[in-house]
Amino acid sequence: MYRVLGEGPLILAHRGGGAEAPENTPEAFQALRDIQVFHVETDAHLSADGQVVLNHDPKVDRTYPAKGEIRQMPWSQLEQLRGVDGGRMIRLADALESFPDMYFNVDAKSAEVALPLLDVVREHEALGRVLIASFDESRLRLLRSREPRLVTSLGVAAVTRLVAASQLAQPATRLRVPGPLEGVWAVQVPEKMSVIRVVDRRFVATAHALGCAVHVWTVNEESQMHRLLDLGVDGLITDHPTLARRILEERGQWVPIAPANAE
Repeated sequence: MYRVLGEGPLILAHRGGGAEAPENTPEAFQALRDIQVFHVETDAHLSADGQVVLNHDPKVDRTYPAKGEIRQMPWSQLEQLRGVDGGRMIRLADALESFPDMYFNVDAKSAEVALPLLDVVREHEALGRVLIASFDESRLRLLRSREPRLVTSLGVAAVTRLVAASQLAQPATRLRVPGPLEGVWAVQVPEKMSVIRVVDRRFVATAHALGCAVHVWTVNEESQMHRLLDLGVDGLITDHPTLARRILEERGQWVPIAPANAE
């Protein structure tokens, strides 16, 4: 099954480690492999011809010298794009094939990509190394109903209930927060939502009591990494995986995980 926990805190490379390599590209994934970070946080959209491609934005404008919405562009056009930093777009299918040692934490960015994404994961027998995330709780419920073996994170509505449960010192299940029995194994949240602090000791304890790991995004400053690790979070979602590894090493918490294909 997808590893939401390690013997030490996990590093999940946000967009593949976008501060250190071209984001959401095979070049970024290879750079992670080189530093023994095997968890990729990435994002999925659907191309005009139904291919599941990895890119954060719905448009290509920010990361490639082109303009257009991914949903209006066929893969034959998207695969020709090259970023100014040399990065290439990649399909999820190709990422799963080319990086069999990697775990993929995939944000289903739209309703239309959700079921095709699940199809790709099944076709590549990759349910054991893919977690699907989304802000949309109904999207995640649909996916879990179609595939009981699927691992997902919590959507925003359920996270809100989990925050309330932690503040009220109530079990999360009392506020109908799904957990591992429903296929939810991770809570992936920012440290704060606007002015509301999400991650504190009570929140971490409530999530752990539910049976879920706590992964926090997007954690790029040393002081924030130390603060969250002191709270006992299980993973840092960061644009700076090399920095995160150094921090864990300095704290004596760096424990390399086995590659996905060694499980």
